[in-house]
Amino acid sequence: MRVGILALLHESNTFISQPTHIEHFQQSWLYEGDEVRSQIASSHHEVGGFFAGLEDAGLDPVGVFAARATPYGTITAEAFRQVVDSLFAAMDRAIDEVGPLDGWLLAPHGATVSEVYPDADGHWLSRLRTRVGPAVPLIATLDPHGNLSPQMVEACDALIAYRSNPHLDQRARGREAARLMARTLRGDVRPTMAASLPPLAINIERQLTSEPQLRGLYQLADQMLAAPTVLSNSIMLGFPYADVAEMGSAAIVVTDRDLPLAQRLAAELGDYVWSHREEYVGQLIDLEAALDRAAELNGPICLLDMGDNVGGGSPGDSTFLAHAIHDRALPDSFVCLYDPQSVQQAIAAGPAKREPMALGGKTDQLHGPPLRDEFTVVSLHDGKFTEPEARHGGLTDCDQGPTAIVRSDKGLTVMLTSERMPPFSLQQLISCGIDPTAFRLLVAKGVNAPVAAYDPICPHLIRVNTDGCTTADMESLEFHHRRQPMFPFERAMEWTPAVVPPD
Repeated sequence: MRVGILALLHESNTFISQPTHIEHFQQSWLYEGDEVRSQIASSHHEVGGFFAGLEDAGLDPVGVFAARATPYGTITAEAFRQVVDSLFAAMDRAIDEVGPLDGWLLAPHGATVSEVYPDADGHWLSRLRTRVGPAVPLIATLDPHGNLSPQMVEACDALIAYRSNPHLDQRARGREAARLMARTLRGDVRPTMAASLPPLAINIERQLTSEPQLRGLYQLADQMLAAPTVLSNSIMLGFPYADVAEMGSAAIVVTDRDLPLAQRLAAELGDYVWSHREEYVGQLIDLEAALDRAAELNGPICLLDMGDNVGGGSPGDSTFLAHAIHDRALPDSFVCLYDPQSVQQAIAAGPAKREPMALGGKTDQLHGPPLRDEFTVVSLHDGKFTEPEARHGGLTDCDQGPTAIVRSDKGLTVMLTSERMPPFSLQQLISCGIDPTAFRLLVAKGVNAPVAAYDPICPHLIRVNTDGCTTADMESLEFHHRRQPMFPFERAMEWTPAVVPPD
């Protein structure tokens, strides 16, 4: 039996003024046919797990299409049309070459938004269901930072979200989806799914799955898996930076031919989330207080720049923390900024040259003004690095474009990149000759995703509530399309557990 593999992943931040274009996909993934296997099969990504799991089960994986772009703004109508048209064209070509496929393993993100389709994942999954018909199994993985929609649930036989944040289990979830596909195709099980969508948004600062506020929820989910007819369950933490009706948390349960059980358990998980909602309200510390706290601690200390969370779509050139560190003249400090213009200036000057520079703050007016001073060019690099370990995002081979390392007389070292790169890997620094343990302060532009990389070397990690399009103070964001009422935006509200599909 042959199983097709499709992926279309983008975390779309609708609060960013700049949209995502087709070039953003071309810079990351836009693979068809054999390229899907050659480029992704060995990675820690769920698509790599699809290949490995299907082969272990004796099924034939057929790589068909994979598109991915680094999180950024809403996808333009034209770019989304091009990507989806390419997906279905690649699907048609694969069927022409090998014949009808017995099932499809899918990797949507769950938080993809286009100008025309706010529920972009629900749109393309529904189109796929229409194309293949009701009898062909569709099993998909999801990033728990997605916003689940009824349309996504109705289109698929099973949805399986990563179980850890940082996402270290992506390949494992891909293998799980492949095993379930094998059991389904062999007639051992028939996945039956239900979901609960409580009207609440979990603050991004509360979404580290190893911390106490989420531990009990995942323990409950794990206990449910002991029932022989429960095939899978998932928690969707939600993506609060998408102003769409689906924004919020959710719970998914997949059973073997037992819809009432799936509904009951999904409602139980949703009710647990709702009853613990106060624990999911952000505990925020501002920039100056964070630096005051860091002054009392032993380093290295990782300052997580939540307002400029590149993994949440932010531009990566916020200067608020850089300015504060520079103004205090804090020695042995490091920050990475997306700034291709300054990279070119450093390349033109050359190593060891001293230059007046204006670093960062160039994308928009939301993330601080450029940091102006004289900087010495320390070194220049091609920006390519390899991460051998499982890290958030599941990527192995990374490219942040031409990169420059510069340093000020006040003790601030700045990595300047030509492409936006989420801080998921210490190899980002090590590949450029930087020893992360040599710094007292390390700024990582993320919230929870960098933890896997930085926790082993940093005794202390401080999440800093900086301003920006990924501010952790989500109640300060101007929503127009979210559900109302919704916690924590409206505190005085009640909710009765409900499920999709309904009874």
